[in-house]
Amino acid sequence: MSTTLTERYIAATVKSITPAAQDDVRAELGASIDDAIEARLEQGEPREAAERAVLMELGDPGILAASYADRPLHLIGPRFYLTWWRLLKLLLIIVPPIAMVGVAFGTAISGGDVGAVIGAMVAVAISTVVHIGFWTTLVFVILERTNSDTTLPEWDLDQLPEPTQNGAGRADAIASLVFLAIGVGAVFWDALMGFFPTGGDPIPMLNPGLWPWGITVLFALIVAEAALSVAVHAKRRWTIGAAVINTLLAVAFAVWSVTLLMRGELINPEFLSFVFTDNGVKEDTMQVLTIITGFCLVAFPVWDIVDGWLKTLRSRNA
Repeated sequence: MSTTLTERYIAATVKSITPAAQDDVRAELGASIDDAIEARLEQGEPREAAERAVLMELGDPGILAASYADRPLHLIGPRFYLTWWRLLKLLLIIVPPIAMVGVAFGTAISGGDVGAVIGAMVAVAISTVVHIGFWTTLVFVILERTNSDTTLPEWDLDQLPEPTQNGAGRADAIASLVFLAIGVGAVFWDALMGFFPTGGDPIPMLNPGLWPWGITVLFALIVAEAALSVAVHAKRRWTIGAAVINTLLAVAFAVWSVTLLMRGELINPEFLSFVFTDNGVKEDTMQVLTIITGFCLVAFPVWDIVDGWLKTLRSRNA
């Protein structure tokens, strides 16, 4: 005996509902469909057309079944979504770079060549991103599906930030100046204190030949960067001019540092010899570490450039 469209629709709806509730849903849904069909028949519609119209109005039986079972049709709902998204972004910003640097140094110290280091960095970056995305999402999906009563921090008015324009607030300016001051202090500490090998004189990390002119260029860039931070804060916004100056300063630093690094004039050879050669590390390893250092010296200015232009765009759109 052939089944009607209504019977097929009801069967498709109840199959994903728990057995204990299937009979009730079957009876309720059948009665609802019959009533709707009868109403259309009273208006003169043919039975087949009326039945099709009623079932089309009910829509996908899977969606209808989810409404009966009170089952969400999303991975992460509004309750957990923002917490999931904020945590995921934070982990993706912090974990992959740390993993990349760690595996790079590990591969280099173990004697890997440049290709091995780059391959290991790419592999660990992809693997880390995939695992962070999967496991973080899985945790929140489980919380969503189990109707967890996990208590999340409640939002209140005290969490409202002070109104600032596009990242040009006092906190940004202070953080920038403090970071630059730490950089200057580190340079002087390196020159005056250096590293203390057992039974020997202190060894600076930076090449002593950089003094005075090379370090003067570095300090000039730092002073210019500090002046830019103060100017941006004074205007309370990033402008195209500020972004251009920031870009030029970042490029100047990258060119200055990478050029000296490639010439072997940035890092003190005596420091490299003490740290690596005396410990039996191959020259190839030092070359790989030099490449990693160069990558960092380029990556940070690039990030600074992108950050400046993003703030400028937000400022113009405000």
